[in-house]
Amino acid sequence: MGDSAAVSPSPEPSTGLSVNAPAIQWYPGHIAKAERALRAALAKVDLVIEVRDARIPLATGHPRLQRWIGSRQHLLVLNRVDMIPAPLRAEWTDWFRARGQALLWCDAKAGTGVKQLQQAAIRSGEALNARRLSRGMRPRSVRALMLGFPNVGKSALINRLVRQKVVESARRAGVTRSLRWVRLGQDLDLLDAPGVLPPRLDDQLAALRLALCDDIGQAAYDSEAVAVAFIALLSALEALPAAGVTAGLLERRYGIALGALSSGAPDAEVWLAEAAERHTSGDTLRMATKLLDDFRCSRLGAIALELPPLPSPLPLPAAP
Repeated sequence: MGDSAAVSPSPEPSTGLSVNAPAIQWYPGHIAKAERALRAALAKVDLVIEVRDARIPLATGHPRLQRWIGSRQHLLVLNRVDMIPAPLRAEWTDWFRARGQALLWCDAKAGTGVKQLQQAAIRSGEALNARRLSRGMRPRSVRALMLGFPNVGKSALINRLVRQKVVESARRAGVTRSLRWVRLGQDLDLLDAPGVLPPRLDDQLAALRLALCDDIGQAAYDSEAVAVAFIALLSALEALPAAGVTAGLLERRYGIALGALSSGAPDAEVWLAEAAERHTSGDTLRMATKLLDDFRCSRLGAIALELPPLPSPLPLPAAP
């Protein structure tokens, strides 16, 4: 593996996870251009429909979003609900509700939750038109902007809502490159926006999760380094049952047990090399790609890479 395989520990206070995350960085030119167009488009919409990846709801939240939204109505959608363990949905629902944010669950591929999303958007339009009528203005369709990180399923959701392929959709980042309006009956106009990433992400564990879920372009990372970090992450997640990683998952799937160093840490690079000898004629890059694709296509099962953060402990009272 090249220089990008260099790693540094990324602890996560909420779960106690500490995973060596490879250096991941991005900011392609079309993302910068899309962000400028997005800020201009926000002036024309009434409602923001934010789409996140259900496997990583926090990592796919844009840090500038609230500043962009301002006073506009906001619907939060967690897409790919089928790709996480079912009991975890209630935990995330409660966690967001405790922070004043209702959410909708969707699976754009199967169409689950799409009707509920449409109804919620139309209800927002009813409130908008009530205000317009009170000011002597004519009612109109609600104008909604659908935004989120690349490859979280925005375009697939729009195609489901319209019930035909009106925007390009594919399982890779960067397919949508320009803003486009789509009419959904007389009640709703949707604006499909390109995926927008923050200029940089200091949290490399969050960046690793984006890479694992294919929510950033492959040019931003070394696939072998990300696969090695994923192996270690799977081992750490075995201790958190809600994540859906069962003990011995890699051995059952690939026939290679995950050993450990004397420090107790999993020897992920050794596992990748041995798995490559068995499955890809010793080609570790091909094996890394196979492992990542198996996760991304749910062939490893329903696995969540993020869990709702635990509440911060209350400070101890000062000594008398």
